[in-house]
Amino acid sequence: MKDEFRREFRLECKGRSLILGQRTLVMGVLNVTPDSFSDGGKYLLKSSAVGHAVSMVQDGADIIDIGGESSRPYSDRISLEEELERVIPVIESVSKEVDVPISIDTYKAEVARQAIEAGASIINDISAFRFDLDMVSVAADACVPVILMHMKGTPSDMQDDPVYGDFISEIKDFFKDVLDRAEKGGIDRDMIVLDPGIGFGKTFDHNLEILRELHQFTPLSRPILVGSSRKAFIGQILDNRPEDRDIGTMATVSASILNGAHIVRVHNLKMTCETVKVIDAIMSGRVARG
Repeated sequence: MKDEFRREFRLECKGRSLILGQRTLVMGVLNVTPDSFSDGGKYLLKSSAVGHAVSMVQDGADIIDIGGESSRPYSDRISLEEELERVIPVIESVSKEVDVPISIDTYKAEVARQAIEAGASIINDISAFRFDLDMVSVAADACVPVILMHMKGTPSDMQDDPVYGDFISEIKDFFKDVLDRAEKGGIDRDMIVLDPGIGFGKTFDHNLEILRELHQFTPLSRPILVGSSRKAFIGQILDNRPEDRDIGTMATVSASILNGAHIVRVHNLKMTCETVKVIDAIMSGRVARG
């Protein structure tokens, strides 16, 4: 629990400032998809999606992450048109109902561009600019923060026996290259968040290593996001279904924060926000008053 694990950063999100490091920020997952591994199909109706976003903010969400295409292992790709139809109306409506930044979970530049016009103010790109080269210019032109994730391969093949040499070092080298490419494309380094990509081209043991060694990414001097919520390695440990993995998820959230995470991406907001408050208090050594 070293102080240097949690340096402070500021992200400017189209008129909203997010301060990272004073406390852990919580990102709520809103999947507008029929096939996401945990909650696919629950929020396909716009009214359900908007209601869930409002509920997550009431439970303490600092960011709402909206995605229209599942990135679970072996998931099917969808067209640009279908993704736009799923997410743009929801972003337009959610942006009118909540007063927290909205991130668009997409690797398609045109989806990101239209999402920003509709009210999103963060781009969450699981491909780290690898799948659509136009994403760099969209992010640079919009001057919004970008979350860039490490993934080995693509969702359709990432779990086909992922093998590394020096695992953590390879992810760090990937991030260094991503940061260089982003800056050359006109993106301010101060607008970049890094996500080591738990469950994306990793074995279950790799996921545990990321949680244990997360502090090794601190020298990159960028905030770290961890998305471990309800993932399969938790189910492997506890022998349970995605909807029953929230307690296990809280263990991974706690480990992430203690090792340097600035943002955690989760499904169960109420449980996470309570967990985060306790872990943040442990790290600071102070019980918040009032």
